Amino acid sequence: MNNASFNKSDLLDTLTCSIVVLDTGLRVVYMNPSAEMLFGQSQQRAAGAPVALLLRSHEVLEHLALALSLSDPQSIRECVIEVAHAEQITIDCVITPISLRDWENHLLLEVHRIDRKLRIVREEQVIYQQQAVHELVRGIAHEIKNPLGGLRGAAQLLESELENPELKEYTQIIISEADRLKYLVDGMLGPSRLPHTESVNIHEVLEHVRHLVSAEMPASIQFIRDYDPSLPEFQGDRNQLVQVVLNIVNNATRALGGAGVIELRTRILRQFTIQQVRYRHVLKVDICDDGPGVPGHLQDKLFLPMVSGHPEGSGLGLAIAQTLMRRHHGLIHCESVPGHTCFSILIPLEEDHAAH
Repeated sequence: MNNASFNKSDLLDTLTCSIVVLDTGLRVVYMNPSAEMLFGQSQQRAAGAPVALLLRSHEVLEHLALALSLSDPQSIRECVIEVAHAEQITIDCVITPISLRDWENHLLLEVHRIDRKLRIVREEQVIYQQQAVHELVRGIAHEIKNPLGGLRGAAQLLESELENPELKEYTQIIISEADRLKYLVDGMLGPSRLPHTESVNIHEVLEHVRHLVSAEMPASIQFIRDYDPSLPEFQGDRNQLVQVVLNIVNNATRALGGAGVIELRTRILRQFTIQQVRYRHVLKVDICDDGPGVPGHLQDKLFLPMVSGHPEGSGLGLAIAQTLMRRHHGLIHCESVPGHTCFSILIPLEEDHAAH
């Protein structure tokens, strides 16, 4: 190809990263196909429009103006921007001043979407952290169980030798407290039963939990349901899934106190990665509430044993729920800000378990 026939946009069209060319007024001159997909706008529709309509970010706009005034490249890492339909995404971007034929004193904005990579790294950290802590807790729990059994047995033998009924009250306290500690230790060890797979309808699971919780919660807490009716049934352990959903919904109810909204939402994700495995179809269940949110110091520790945001909580529920989801090749993750907390349950559909 000689220089006369070369079209610079032909090369940019082949790039997988998103490219936007801007004029001196920060108006869109060119977008490659990748940018059209990222910003939800066609090249034809976006041409001539201010870049501020394409993406909403004071940080990016400030760096664009700086690159234009100084004729100096600028770069931004892990910047959150808002694109079409108010979707927020995380990007790295590079801004380069260019002077080419027809593009004199223009800016080339190169955008790399990284929120998916950040999510995968965060998931790996959560899983590694949970596995390490779980092994430590299991070792401690086994060390506790052995003397606990001897303590309970000794109390029972002592009770059988006592003639004064009033003294038996104390041995009963020892036995009941030993039983309570055994229950707690068993919870620390995690679920022992492997999943019993059967055909599961996720909406039936959600409705079952909703009815269970509705019977006890105040009328000032409301459920909103947003179900995708096209979702297929899948192979899973219904009882374990009920336990996972019930734990999260109960947490949401406690977080709301006396009033608020809990939303149950189901969707299908396509070509989605969980724990470094890419699946063709993933079931996503969102359980969201409009409560005060998870305290910042707990957000990275939510799925670790013995961590709880409630004074009366044991801190085992979410740790066990995460373990149960990993047995389904899935994962739970949480995003929380004041006024909106959302736990997302991700479950690969059965036929995709071997997909990479």
